[in-house]
Amino acid sequence: MFSDTTGSWTPVALSADLPPATVIPAWTPAGAIALWRSQSGRISASSDRCPHRGMRLSHGFVRGEALSCIYHGWSYSPAGGCIRIPAHPDLVPPETIRVAVQQVEESDGIIWVAVGEPAVRPPRIGHLVPLRSLTLEADIAAIEAAAGGKSGADGLIGIADCPWVRLLPTAQIGRTLVHVLVEQGRNVADRLMASRIAEALRRRAETVRKDVA
Repeated sequence: MFSDTTGSWTPVALSADLPPATVIPAWTPAGAIALWRSQSGRISASSDRCPHRGMRLSHGFVRGEALSCIYHGWSYSPAGGCIRIPAHPDLVPPETIRVAVQQVEESDGIIWVAVGEPAVRPPRIGHLVPLRSLTLEADIAAIEAAAGGKSGADGLIGIADCPWVRLLPTAQIGRTLVHVLVEQGRNVADRLMASRIAEALRRRAETVRKDVA
């Protein structure tokens, strides 16, 4: 999404889904990541494999400004370097022990992760506010068909019969993560309606996929 000759940005999660001192699994075209926010609020995107035993770091925990593996507690900084090995508390871990990290940007309630080196920053969508995310067992073409609209230059899909709702999709392996956005100023009733519309669209898109298959 929003790719150029050097890299691209992927909208991996909503800010509201990642409170301080938490870690969640996420996905980019470069592979699985552990998306985590430190106690102070800094967001990082680390490779989802601990180099020690290969355990998923997204199953781990955040303490202070570090992400720790749940298996043996090896801890990593936002820059990816190993900073603590509990079994050897007096050891300063060598710099060669590290996990790959990716660039992260947070704006307008959306968390974007870079693949490669994008020449521009992620798009701004300040006229919209995130509502929720959902995963569809359908591709973007099926979602466009169900919505009655096409992706614009900003990557957003409009819904034909509800123009104040937008969809921000990101393709994954065999499915699509969709962030549902609504225009600013919409009331609680509108937001509930938008959520129901998104669920109905999910069913239509997954039906379209089955019919095509």
